[in-house]
Amino acid sequence: MSAKLVLGVSGNITRPSKTKAFVEHIVGQVAVRIDAASVTFDIQDLGLSLGQARRLGELDPAARNLVERVVAADVLVVGSPTYKGSYTGLFKHFFDLLDPSALRGKPVILAATGGGERHSLIVEHQLRPLFGFFEALTMPTAIYASDRDFADGALASDAIRARAQQAVAEACRAIGGTESVSLAA
Repeated sequence: MSAKLVLGVSGNITRPSKTKAFVEHIVGQVAVRIDAASVTFDIQDLGLSLGQARRLGELDPAARNLVERVVAADVLVVGSPTYKGSYTGLFKHFFDLLDPSALRGKPVILAATGGGERHSLIVEHQLRPLFGFFEALTMPTAIYASDRDFADGALASDAIRARAQQAVAEACRAIGGTESVSLAA
């Protein structure tokens, strides 16, 4: 097994989740290209202790383990469904628990889903500033997918797949990969 880890965090609290499927798709693409292990979790996987925790030490052991994996990952792919023009509250609460320096310099691919195009700027106006605060290395290409980009819960849009491949190539270069940029899905 590879020593590298690509980790996905989905801000969705329902299952099945288009957001989690979208994040898993991107995580899988990065992992294949850098020969890394991959794992994706959603906020629900953190359990009941998340909502009550005011600091990391108040999370149950399983949730703390997920936090440790986030901090240790070589690449993060983060995504949230759009609620009222922003990410979910528990998604934000999870990141509020992290030390401000925990993600410094870490390559992060930003992704979001929503019901329509009017929410597409969530990645630029909500997610990018959040990870800028952490001094993470957010990829220039962020990806937003609306309901019409999915079929039967899976990503179906060639345009969104191409945009995801562009972000994947950027992340690979950020961690020292030499693979050339390929926009083919």
